[in-house]
Amino acid sequence: MRAAIVDEFGPLEAIRIGEIPAPELKPGHLLIAVKAAGVGFVDVLGAQGKYQVKQALPFVPGSEYAGIVEAVGEGVTAIAPGERVMAGGFAGAYADYALAPAGAVLAMPAAMSFVEAAGFRTNYATALHALADRAAITPGESLLVLGAGGGTGLAAIQIGKLLGARVIAAASSAQKRAAALAAGADEAVDYVDPAWREALKSMTGGKGVDVVFDPVGGAATEAAFRSLAWKGRHLVIGFAAGTIPALPINLALLKGASLVGVDIARFGNLHEPQKAAANIRQLLAWHADGRLKPVPPEVMPLEKAAEALAAVANRRAIGKLVLSLED
Repeated sequence: MRAAIVDEFGPLEAIRIGEIPAPELKPGHLLIAVKAAGVGFVDVLGAQGKYQVKQALPFVPGSEYAGIVEAVGEGVTAIAPGERVMAGGFAGAYADYALAPAGAVLAMPAAMSFVEAAGFRTNYATALHALADRAAITPGESLLVLGAGGGTGLAAIQIGKLLGARVIAAASSAQKRAAALAAGADEAVDYVDPAWREALKSMTGGKGVDVVFDPVGGAATEAAFRSLAWKGRHLVIGFAAGTIPALPINLALLKGASLVGVDIARFGNLHEPQKAAANIRQLLAWHADGRLKPVPPEVMPLEKAAEALAAVANRRAIGKLVLSLED
């Protein structure tokens, strides 16, 4: 089968397209013919050897995908061959076939395309878990979304609006801010501008923001934390800027504020799988009734896997990137 292959950790441009054997079916697993696969920052970290779960070399990257069930292993009864599904794992998605444990596979809604499904679950599940479970955001509260032009940022904007928040999008380019406003943000701010905190203060009537959704890290984190309102919550999603920031902890004391970690993998796979499943059901219900309309992702062929990962790593992508494995 075709696959994108990581032979050594580090340079994304070294990822090659080659032929490898298809995975062997195992009990409790499904063999899936992959039609589309999402490209996220976690996939960049995996290919660079920087993710918390390090794969044995060589390996096939890719953690989220959609396709058709080719075969089911012993003990699998809920999903049958021929069904359209979405699935996830730590690696293996950037190939014609992927092997997934039954618990990581969901039937796709009839109205959802493979491309849409491949970029849906991780971003939207992260946003819902962060905003509803970890921040307990309430209608009328203000939400600042950092990195608002990225896939996770756009998902947070849409989920924030569904939960009744007033959303302020922070992004580094006019194009990204335009995408954030089109996705439903109420206002947008340029967090590269040295005066952006003053603009944010004006937007909130001097109060500050109630919740910060932060998948960026770097210098933006402290500035955003300083912009919190009393009892504000700062959600730590990731570090797309490449730097893990250090915060003066007296800021939390002065604001009565909380720094809240969000780990969607541990939440869903280890600690609260039933709650994670309920969140997915809620997302799919919102999608079915038309209240959640994901921003169409940018699509590239599998052969451009290295280019797609580099675009995410360098924060050039606007919205979600998806690799298509269909002709």
